Amino acid sequence: MDKIPSTGQSSDKLHILDYWRIIRVRLVTILLVFLLTAVTTTVVTLFMPKTYMSLSRISIEKDTSDIAPLLGMQSGPSAFDPYFIQTEFEKIQSQMVLDKVVAKCNLTEEWKRLNGNEPLDPISARKRLKKTIDIRQFRNTSIIELRAYDRERAIAQKIAQSIAEEYQTHRTDAQKKRVGLGIIALEGKMDIYNEEIAGKQADVDKMRVDLGISDAAGEESYSIIEPEIVRRYESGLIDARGVHTSMSSLLNGLKLQSLEELRDSISTAYPDGQLDVLIRELHTGQQTLANHSIDLGEEHPRIKGLEKVVATLEQQIDNRIQGVLAGLELKVRSAFAQVEQLQRDVADAKKRESDMRETGRKYFNAKRELSNKTRIRDTILFRIMQEQVDLALPKDSTVEITDEADIPMTAVRPNIPLNIALGVVVGLILGVGLAFFIEYLDTSVKTIDDVERALGAAVLGVIPQNVGSLLDEGDESPHAEAYRVLRTNILFAGRKDESQTTFSVVSGGAGEGKTTTMFNLAVVFAQMGDRILIVDSDLRRPSMHRYMNVSNNIGLTNYLLGQVTIDEVIQTTELPSLHFIPSGKLPSSSMGILSSAKMKEFVAEMKSRYDYVFLDAPPIMGVSDASVLASMVDMCVLVVQYRKYPQMMTQRAKEMVTKVGGELVGVVLNNINISQDSYYYYYSGYYYDNYYKSLDKEESAEDDAKSKKETKLLASAKTGGEDEKPKY
Repeated sequence: MDKIPSTGQSSDKLHILDYWRIIRVRLVTILLVFLLTAVTTTVVTLFMPKTYMSLSRISIEKDTSDIAPLLGMQSGPSAFDPYFIQTEFEKIQSQMVLDKVVAKCNLTEEWKRLNGNEPLDPISARKRLKKTIDIRQFRNTSIIELRAYDRERAIAQKIAQSIAEEYQTHRTDAQKKRVGLGIIALEGKMDIYNEEIAGKQADVDKMRVDLGISDAAGEESYSIIEPEIVRRYESGLIDARGVHTSMSSLLNGLKLQSLEELRDSISTAYPDGQLDVLIRELHTGQQTLANHSIDLGEEHPRIKGLEKVVATLEQQIDNRIQGVLAGLELKVRSAFAQVEQLQRDVADAKKRESDMRETGRKYFNAKRELSNKTRIRDTILFRIMQEQVDLALPKDSTVEITDEADIPMTAVRPNIPLNIALGVVVGLILGVGLAFFIEYLDTSVKTIDDVERALGAAVLGVIPQNVGSLLDEGDESPHAEAYRVLRTNILFAGRKDESQTTFSVVSGGAGEGKTTTMFNLAVVFAQMGDRILIVDSDLRRPSMHRYMNVSNNIGLTNYLLGQVTIDEVIQTTELPSLHFIPSGKLPSSSMGILSSAKMKEFVAEMKSRYDYVFLDAPPIMGVSDASVLASMVDMCVLVVQYRKYPQMMTQRAKEMVTKVGGELVGVVLNNINISQDSYYYYYSGYYYDNYYKSLDKEESAEDDAKSKKETKLLASAKTGGEDEKPKY
């Protein structure tokens, strides 16, 4: 069958299913954390003290200090300025405002309950007040909301109202103080300018007398050379530069061309009458030559004469071109000389004008400085008068209390529905997070992919939880199908040839279910008609005899020590094709008995008698017996219990099998909780849900008595039954 290429979509889907698997596996942990968090949040919320909130609103405008109302002008509202609003936020929470609120509301006494019934100091009260208020901008307007929180309704209302009133008073006082200080500063500036103007006026009068300048004469009229002379020279200079630049560009462009190119272009770029006549004659001669060359041939005397005429015309044209270029170059030099002369004329004119102005420059500079200082002094005087009038006029405050604070009726904190909802959400997040964290720390084998990735070995079977003896459950047990799948995979996918008939089922640690797995696997083999022998080779903790309900007094150890024969230790079971050899009692002096030559002979003998021989072994990580058995048998099956031991331990178990030369044919993943982990549904649960349930219905319709019996068996398979045999 062709492999279906994987897609990114399928990978993502599998990834999501893995997350869901973890949630289902760790559902108990998630629920416990969730319930603990939710209940704790609810209890804490219900016992939290109630907090009330009172709100007042104020409208603020920028301060203005002008005489627009006096002049009859309408002063419009100030434009919205977010930076101004943020500045006022800080002013409201300033020490000056909050200290007044503390004193007005007597908060040092009101908050004694928070300080062991002792009055708070003003600084502590102010710090606490700053934490209990919340200042917000109302949408995108200049309206500010002042919110105050406290456990007492009246205190919350009093704080919110007092902040609004004290801030209003603060803004009004600050405005008046700012205007008064501004007037004082302006008056000081005006006194300084009056002194400077008096001194500068004396200097100007003295200079005017010394220079003999009429007070009515202006700076321009004082100049002998009029500015038009300079402008005329500068205008001529501009024109001359333009002519020179144009002719220079034309000359340079023509020089870059060859004579052949100039014959075609010079008449257009720089027309010349004589040159135009020569070029027309040349074109006529070339045309005549071309016409007669076809009829007479190139060697005809007339053709030779026409060629000489054409050559002569070309030479005359080249000579004329050189003459034209020489004349053009002469004109360029002449234009450049004119530019230089005009530059000298402009410089001389400006110098004459500058020399004539220099004598009166100091006077006019001093006069301009005097005029500037006088104008500044007059502006300051006008500003002082403006601010005095503005201060004297009655005006509205720039802060308006639009909504006064009311006594709150309901508490705003704690928000019980919100806190409970947050507790539920946080509990769910913590639970899921803890589940994934535990899953991350859990390095045990959890999936088939873990086995294949860690061991590089195939998973031959998946065994569900609560599996007992198939001899008790019957061959129609839903668990039996899992072992039939395991048998099929071993025979057709695990072993290399039919001569491999001896098995050893090993595990890394104790309690992974190797004994149960081996026993039920042997039962399935026997149910298929094969002659099967089970040998309890776990000499440390033998348990196989409990499945058979037989004594363990005589067994393998007795045979290996030469006390009995093989036939004496082989016992039959309720399955005719299934035989069993218990471990027997191990003497303290015979710990290496499994590595003896007789043990090897025993394995070979049993292989010749039976179709398949199964040897139970102790945990391979505990003692060396399992490694010895792994080297003697044809195939080894490693049992790994779901979510029990770290993957590193499983890897070590595989390495110990391979180091002694054992052949590991595959892995059995045991003790899967299919109802909890949907990852394995299709390995076992699907067969039960879709085969056995339908089979029960059919058999129930045919034989009611038989149906009751099978229903009882299935219920026993799900719950583990009532037998006391070991289950792994």
